[in-house]
Amino acid sequence: MADSVNIPNEAETRAKWGSFAFSPEYKVKADMYIGRYPAGRQQSAVMALLDLAQRQVGEETQTQGWLPVPVIEYVANYLGMPYMRTYEVATFYTMYNLAPVGRYHVQVCGTTPCMLRGSDDIIAACKSRGLVKGATTPDGMFTLTEVECMGNCASAPMVQINDDNYEDLDHSSMTAILKDLAEGKQPKVGTQLPGRHTVEPYGGATTLHAMVDKNHDYRGEWK
Repeated sequence: MADSVNIPNEAETRAKWGSFAFSPEYKVKADMYIGRYPAGRQQSAVMALLDLAQRQVGEETQTQGWLPVPVIEYVANYLGMPYMRTYEVATFYTMYNLAPVGRYHVQVCGTTPCMLRGSDDIIAACKSRGLVKGATTPDGMFTLTEVECMGNCASAPMVQINDDNYEDLDHSSMTAILKDLAEGKQPKVGTQLPGRHTVEPYGGATTLHAMVDKNHDYRGEWK
């Protein structure tokens, strides 16, 4: 299950983020997303604006970003919607962080397909690197979270680190990815299996090697 977060002290959060506002660059993007919806339907852009706000916080803190309460309030006011409606969105999706995270937010899928394909080994690789579920490493580099399905079942097990997915993992490849990130290197994104590019059958197709003859029915008999 997804880990619960410890919401920071609100007084301290308000003191630091109470004056948050979109930078000129982010305001242009926010207004662009709002403009995609009919007049009076600006609240439909709430997910996009929460993401923009989180990214701006991330740039200011040199982390993956998070959504302090005053920032969520700012987005709600920007869209003219109740704070609670905005907060409901922020708490529903794991793409939004409600507490500070590290420079790299390591989200390990623990749902059934990934679990059957070895997600426990991925968690073990993270722990070997000093990562603890629901916490950030002392150097501020990594935050580890176990989340629900992220839609890469055909290339399980997988993790999402910030905006990138890493798939077809095992203990060794996960260890190498964390090492590269810690050293400031960019690991290979996507599948970690040699010769595989997306989610095509590893080792080649095993069925439907040739087009089915249109003169045969599904039982292979002549019409």
